[in-house]
Amino acid sequence: MQHLIDRFISYVTIDTESDANSSTTPSTAKQLVLANKLAEELKSIGMTEVTIDQNGYVMGTLASNVNHKVPTIGFVSHYDTSPDFTGANVNPRVVKNYDGGDIVLNKKENIVLSPSYFKDLLLYKGQTLIVTDGLTLLGADDKAGLTEIVSAMEYLIQNPHIKHGKIRVGFTPDEEIGRGVDKVNMKKLGARYGYTIDGETAGSIEDETFSADGAVITVNGIASHPGFAKGKMENALKIAARIVAKFPDKLSPEHTEGKEGFIHPVHMEGNLEKAVIKLIIRDFSDAGLKRHAKTLQKIVDGVLKQYPHSSAEISITEQYRNMGKVLRRHPHVVEYAMEALQRAGFGKPLKRSIRGGTDGSRLSFMGLPCPNIFAGEHAFHSKQEWVSVQDMEKAAETIVHLAGIWEEHA
Repeated sequence: MQHLIDRFISYVTIDTESDANSSTTPSTAKQLVLANKLAEELKSIGMTEVTIDQNGYVMGTLASNVNHKVPTIGFVSHYDTSPDFTGANVNPRVVKNYDGGDIVLNKKENIVLSPSYFKDLLLYKGQTLIVTDGLTLLGADDKAGLTEIVSAMEYLIQNPHIKHGKIRVGFTPDEEIGRGVDKVNMKKLGARYGYTIDGETAGSIEDETFSADGAVITVNGIASHPGFAKGKMENALKIAARIVAKFPDKLSPEHTEGKEGFIHPVHMEGNLEKAVIKLIIRDFSDAGLKRHAKTLQKIVDGVLKQYPHSSAEISITEQYRNMGKVLRRHPHVVEYAMEALQRAGFGKPLKRSIRGGTDGSRLSFMGLPCPNIFAGEHAFHSKQEWVSVQDMEKAAETIVHLAGIWEEHA
C-alpha cells in the first residue's frame, strides 16, 4: 500500500494542468515534466520499447510471456489535469482509517469534505483516503489511473508465473480539454483492444459515454453612442444574455441525470457590437444532439425577432461519440473486464453509462474498442477531490486479472 501511495503522490505533486486556449500539444509544457518521469519509470520497472514523442505521448511494452498468439491489449490513462480548478502546488494528505465523519481540508478557509454532501464517503469508513488541502485539485483524475497501470505492470514483471500476451500502455496529454488522442499514433500504439483506466466507483466499467458536440453562438448587434442610442442600439451582450436565459432548465446539467442530455453554456464574452457564447451539448444518441441543436436555433431565432437589425450564427463542432456503438460489435472486450472485476472480488460488477467522455470514446472510433474501468477518483474537478487507496489497489488488481484473462481466452 505504501508503495502505491508514494507513487501516486509523486505524480499529483507535479502540476500538469492543460490549457484549452493553447494551440500546442501538449497544451502546456509543464505536462512534459510528468511525461518524462513516467517514461523513465516504465523503463525502471523493466518495460521495453518505452518512447515519448514530440507531442508528449508516452508508450511502453510488456512483452508476451507465452508462445501462442494473444491479442495485444492496451491500457490508457491521461496525465493532464482539468483547468476547471488549479492543480499547482498540490499538497495531498493521507487520512488513515477514515472514521466516516467530516474531513476538514482547510481550517482557515473553512473547506470541508463531508459525507452529508459527498455521500459515497459513507462507503469508505475504515479505509485510507488521500485528500487535498482544499486549495487545489488532487489530480486523481487521472493520476490514479497512471498509478494503477504502472503498478500493475510492475506486478506482472515481478510475477512471471502470471501468463499474459503482449501489453501496450499509453499515457496521453490534454484529455481534459478534449484533445487527448488528437495526435496519437495508432499504428505505433499497436493494440487490438484497449481499456482506459479513468472511472469513479470501485467495481464499475463504463461501456457507454455521452455523444458530444461543441457549439458557438456569435451574436452581431448594433453599437451606437449611448447618449443617442434610442431606436438605434441593439446591444449584443443583452441579446446573448437573453439567449442564455431562454435555455430550459430541463436541458441543463444541474437538472438532468441518467441518460438525459443537456445544453450547457460554459463561457460568454463580448461588447456592444459582438458577443460570443460557447456551449457544450451532450446526449447518448446522435438524434438527441440534433434535437438540442434545433432547440438552440429556435431560441436564437425567437430572441432575434425583438432585434430586427441584429443577427447570430451558430457553429457546431463534433467532439466525440458514444463508444457503445463500437463496443456492441466487440462484446467480449466488456465481458472480459466484467470477469476481471469478479476475480478482483466484486461479486456484482457495475456496468454503467458515463455522463461524460474519456479518451476511449474517440479511441473506439479510431479502431481501438476501449471501455473505461474504474480508477477510484471521486469529486474530480473540485477542491474536494479524493481517492481511496484500497480502490487503487483493486483497480491495479483488475488490470492484472485482465491480462491473464485475455491469455486464457486465447
